[in-house]
Amino acid sequence: MSLTKAEGRPLDAVTYEGGYRLRVEFDDGAVKVIDLEKELVGPVFEPLQDPVFFRKVAMNRETGTIEWPNGADFAPEFLYEIGVNADPAPIRKVAESGAAYGSRTK
Repeated sequence: MSLTKAEGRPLDAVTYEGGYRLRVEFDDGAVKVIDLEKELVGPVFEPLQDPVFFRKVAMNRETGTIEWPNGADFAPEFLYEIGVNADPAPIRKVAESGAAYGSRTK
């Protein structure tokens, strides 16, 4: 079920972390790592069990949450509840250094 921004805690950004983990930034500034491996139950979530398909996660700005090409999504407040607080500093440090996300420096 999708929610409008007014009904939940909208997300501002999502990044694939590996496995079935996502790093999400909420509009209140909270950054959380969310492991969805145990949540991929039921027909709409079955395709997400394929790691390649899982990586196709995207933000839906209209609903303020994440979704996949098959229409699967999670309520923002559920993601907020199950997420583990993460330090937003690494994201800022990369951005401040001018390095592109995912780039490696020697």
